Amino acid sequence: MPDSPLSLAAATDGPQDRAAAWTALDQPAEWRAFSRELQGQGGRVESWLAIEGMECPGCALVVEDALTACPGVRSAQVNGSTATARVEWEPGAGRPSDWWAALQRAGYGALPAGDQLDAQPRRRARRMMLWRWLVAGFCMMQVMMYAVPVYMSAPGEMSADALGLMRWAAWLLTLPVLLFSCKPFFASAWRDLRHLRLGMDVPVALGILIAYAASTAATFQPRGPLGDEVWFDSITMFVFFLLSGRMLEQRLRDRTAGALEALARRLPDLVERRSLAGDGRFERVPVRTLVPGDCIRVLPGEVIPADGLVLAGDGQVDEAILTGESQPLRRTAGQPVVAGSHNLSGTLVIQVLRCGPDTRFAEIVGLMERASVEKPRVARQADRVAGWFLGLVVLASAGGAAWWWPAGHAHAIGVAIAVLIVTCPCALSLATPAATLAAAGALARRGIVVRRLQALEAGASVDTVIFDKTGTLTQAELALGAVRCREGLQASQALALAGALAACSLHPASRALARAAGEGLPPVRGTREEAGRGVRGEVWHAGAWQALRLGSAAFCGVQDAGAGSTQVHLADAQGWLASFQVDEALREDAPAAVAALAAQGLGVQLLSGDTEAAAQRLAQRAGIARAEGGQTPEAKLARVAQLQQQGRRIAMVGDGMNDGPVLARADLSIAMGHAVPLAQAQADFVVPGERLSAVPLLLAQARRCRRVVRENLAWAAAYNMVCVPLAVAGAMPPWLAGLGMAASSLFVVMNSARLARLPQDA
Repeated sequence: MPDSPLSLAAATDGPQDRAAAWTALDQPAEWRAFSRELQGQGGRVESWLAIEGMECPGCALVVEDALTACPGVRSAQVNGSTATARVEWEPGAGRPSDWWAALQRAGYGALPAGDQLDAQPRRRARRMMLWRWLVAGFCMMQVMMYAVPVYMSAPGEMSADALGLMRWAAWLLTLPVLLFSCKPFFASAWRDLRHLRLGMDVPVALGILIAYAASTAATFQPRGPLGDEVWFDSITMFVFFLLSGRMLEQRLRDRTAGALEALARRLPDLVERRSLAGDGRFERVPVRTLVPGDCIRVLPGEVIPADGLVLAGDGQVDEAILTGESQPLRRTAGQPVVAGSHNLSGTLVIQVLRCGPDTRFAEIVGLMERASVEKPRVARQADRVAGWFLGLVVLASAGGAAWWWPAGHAHAIGVAIAVLIVTCPCALSLATPAATLAAAGALARRGIVVRRLQALEAGASVDTVIFDKTGTLTQAELALGAVRCREGLQASQALALAGALAACSLHPASRALARAAGEGLPPVRGTREEAGRGVRGEVWHAGAWQALRLGSAAFCGVQDAGAGSTQVHLADAQGWLASFQVDEALREDAPAAVAALAAQGLGVQLLSGDTEAAAQRLAQRAGIARAEGGQTPEAKLARVAQLQQQGRRIAMVGDGMNDGPVLARADLSIAMGHAVPLAQAQADFVVPGERLSAVPLLLAQARRCRRVVRENLAWAAAYNMVCVPLAVAGAMPPWLAGLGMAASSLFVVMNSARLARLPQDA
């Protein structure tokens, strides 16, 4: 495939070449490759960027400010943990090249995140981070080898020449760490200072430079004014552990973003399309060139690139990533297939119905991308706290050095270094995003779409779960219940007779009887359906044709039809033969899901637009203690508002058009995967397929996420409350400050990584 401006933007390294590539991306045909139009927003578009140069989550605020200042940009959301940005803009008022220029002025770069080429620079960044970590680790061990004899020897045991030789060796071995391993810290700090702002790498860089400068002075001039104390071992140890924390953070980021990236990259680059020349041949073409009406061929093991209809072939298709259905589904001619599903066996010839951004697959990717750049309220507060906290760190370091200067210059410099290093707010800024992204990534791997990260915070405080009935707790089709028969007639015989007539009707109750009766039904002739009443005809039974009627009580002449359920009756010339109770089929996992919610201490209620009797009957089958029927959309909304006024925190689970208002009003909204678009648009979570078991799972994950966030924040606060006074008091040497700072970030990252696995994965 020829180079496009999009690929050139990812491949070029020179500023002039990159600027030219971004200018070419101003063409609508190019920026649409990493953008999509927002429905009902007056032509606004959302575009996705992979931000280069973000060394810590705190850079997100700077990138957001740079992007929102561009012409035509209405909003910009940046996730520091995934280094991605969502830009909402108006094409008539701005251009993508403006964003790149603004980011360059702010000291950052960007790549179009809609193209798969953005994986290459990310892999390059991971390799470079590994090399920096390895160099820091190797040099740290060597420097420690020279520092240990100095620490272990008694005064006078080591000659001045030997001591000087070891310091010179440590100075030389620290140079690669300073020039290579520390480059990200220095580059980020210089960018921040150049733009008159304080980032988290500013105190880190200052601490490293001051320590190295003072140690160099002590090495060159041991009897100088700064004394003879050196901190080369502290520098290398600090850099090694700091890079270790950032590597773990990077791995966590890749793991949590992996579900989204795997989903976004699931579609193939190329597909076999029937030649437009009409000769019947199939040729390899880019997936982006597909249009509705094309005919494509998908081989075993390939991913289906578009929504379509099978024209020929027979295969097993895995749709778990989109529907949550764990079992492969058989797809033959005339059956639909969806983009993103995996063809496990058999060659399928498919007519394309929807492709590109119009597919259900693209919609799910968009939901997940939008959630990935949102910041929970706690994360935004932590970013603001970290901003002003950095200014206090620098002041505290200068104040500590000034206080201890009369007592000894070397000690005062050591205090300043320790304060700068120990107070770096990396753990504070990582506390919330690391946990929420790990939690969301685990849910995404189960197929649960997190539309808003803020919902994880809301889900942790839910105390009441309200279910809609039809389509949520129940399946779309009716199911056969109890069967009553005339004396002498067996239920299986009655069901076979009723099923034979029911197969000639399209009524939902008839279809339920036909499914229950199965195959091998007796022959039927002369059938005639009367709308709203039933179907009549002759069925071969006991060696003769018998005239039968199937339908309502009035149609079949039944006087005592019973109440409280939907019944279908069967009658012959002598009168009533049998009655079949049909009802909505409860989802298989509904009782288990309700029990799991109750085990979490949550109240469960049912609100249904169906009759009171039907609602109570289904609630009893599902194990729900409180149910209300006859609920209009307005009544559901009023009921949720009433519970909220009583202090309840409500999670609403629904799927229908009439659930839109109440989903919007609830504290947490969950839509089933088959829900209508309005219900999904109002939902915080979209549960795949028909898996009600996902509801207690995601609520439990939300609680775990809140607990981990609180643990992270408590750790970061306690760490600073203990270590800052010790550093200012001169009781914490620089090497211990570096170890403590790195350990605090490592704790936050590793504690958050627990959320990457759901309890059922353990």
